[in-house]
Amino acid sequence: MENKYYPTIGLEIHAELATTTKMFCSCKNNPDEEKPNINVCPVCMAHPGALPVLNKKAIENVIKVGLAIDGKIADFTEFDRKNYFYPDIPKGYQISQYKYPIVSGGVLASFDITRVHLEEDTANNKHDRGDFSLIDFNRSGVPLMELVTEPKTFENTEEAAKTASKFAKELQLILWYLGVSEANMEKGEMRVEANISISTNKNKLGTKVEVKNLNSFRSVERAIIYELKRMTELSEEGKAEEIIQETRGWDESKQKTFSQRKKESSEDYRYFPEPDLPKLKLHDKKTGFDLEKMKKELPELPEVKRARYKENGYKEEDIELIIEHPFLTEWLEGVKKEIKNKAALQIAYNYIASDYLGIEKNIPGAKFPSYKNFAELMDLIFENKISSRVAKDILAMIVVDDASPLKIATEKNMLQSSDESALKEIVKKIINENPEAAASYKSGKENALMSFVGKVIKESNGSANPQIVIKLLKEMLARS
Repeated sequence: MENKYYPTIGLEIHAELATTTKMFCSCKNNPDEEKPNINVCPVCMAHPGALPVLNKKAIENVIKVGLAIDGKIADFTEFDRKNYFYPDIPKGYQISQYKYPIVSGGVLASFDITRVHLEEDTANNKHDRGDFSLIDFNRSGVPLMELVTEPKTFENTEEAAKTASKFAKELQLILWYLGVSEANMEKGEMRVEANISISTNKNKLGTKVEVKNLNSFRSVERAIIYELKRMTELSEEGKAEEIIQETRGWDESKQKTFSQRKKESSEDYRYFPEPDLPKLKLHDKKTGFDLEKMKKELPELPEVKRARYKENGYKEEDIELIIEHPFLTEWLEGVKKEIKNKAALQIAYNYIASDYLGIEKNIPGAKFPSYKNFAELMDLIFENKISSRVAKDILAMIVVDDASPLKIATEKNMLQSSDESALKEIVKKIINENPEAAASYKSGKENALMSFVGKVIKESNGSANPQIVIKLLKEMLARS
């Protein structure tokens, strides 16, 4: 009988925090800086005698994340020295947290959270210079949040991979909504590491492998699938001993993992309390962290917003599109207050999801129109005063030059016309100009009617009411 292997996944996610300055010095925290070694000082370059000073905003940001995931905020916390040698850490140690993290526990996207702690980022190694490497210290000392999950066992590989990817995406959304990190994976502002193992016993963990270099949600899924397949094949071939506790990298071009080094344990890092930084009492309001106030000031988070939109009858795919753009959700709330016909909210939602995002990409300088003008446009559509085609044209105008849609439609003769006497002349003209299409419709081809509708609407500069046009076409074609 073939063994069933249960995959177990644990995640470690690093996110650079969006603070003005670095974690332990006053150097600018600028992930977009292109010139190397510009934002540096004796502290982040580890010059002898340079002493670190805590960044209060970075600590506050981690507390916000802890509150958002219902974690326990530590009363007491401290920083530690994590000792290891690597060229991108000039001190020979990294200032991190070990025994007393800022956040313990919590739940997010079906994973239980072990801890969330704060540390400094490393410098950036540049290996693209041929036979030597260079080090850019702009990133050295940037506040880095690390979130660690509990291991979670799944029934199959696909479920494990998709759930892990979903978790990483949900965490990114929370970081965006809280405004604590840009979490851009392409820039390395959020990095995912997956701890992966398999076992034939659902209640027993197998040998753990950590996979690094996962810089997209797709890579998270593919790396987990690849590694679980590798482990399963080795086990099936009687080579389970070749699965060792190690760190593996993910090669995006080859779509496979590769061995990097033996996985270190916490003992290897020889943690001890950082002597140059103070201990912290986070529940003491004298330190400036009013946890009750911070909890009340949290924004509406993605899961709550998702449930609310679902109750309002929005389509699931539209909900996800809007939620993935936090600035859209805030803007939609402003439109709600201005819109005259509350039933037009669904139209507003659809136009934001389907039309605005496309316009924004294709029109240089496009930006959100005012709540009032966008709401006015939605009301015009709902009241059938303009056609959907005209609505899209006006939307393309007001994202560049914010103005009243009603004024634009009036001045450009774009208001939808239901005046049958005026439309009859246009319908008659189009029928006379297209005798073959008229014959085709009379022979029973209903689709020919829609070609007439399009031509009439075009002739009327988009102002003709389609329902009236269809009615007139049927009447006049029947008589011709």
